[in-house]
Amino acid sequence: MATYITLINLTDQGARNIKDSPKRFEAYKGLAEKMGLTIKSVYWTTGTYDIILTVEGDEEAAMVTLLNVITQGNVRTQTLRAYSLDEMHGLVNKIA
Repeated sequence: MATYITLINLTDQGARNIKDSPKRFEAYKGLAEKMGLTIKSVYWTTGTYDIILTVEGDEEAAMVTLLNVITQGNVRTQTLRAYSLDEMHGLVNKIA
């Protein structure tokens, strides 16, 4: 299973409706789980990003769930494919 880290910023609309943020996450979590994804962690943060999300699962499922979220207009996202230590060992062992 692939791991994805999503860096999330609230839009003006999302900031105005911040009280709904936990409920919006719960709705996202339900959709993600239906798509076969596992939510590894979610944190509301201070600093450059407002929310950090870690998800594990299929690339297409991860993309579809994020597309559903961004169409609501509350957040902007940047998603990174993350590699565990074991995965990185496997990758560097393939270097010629």
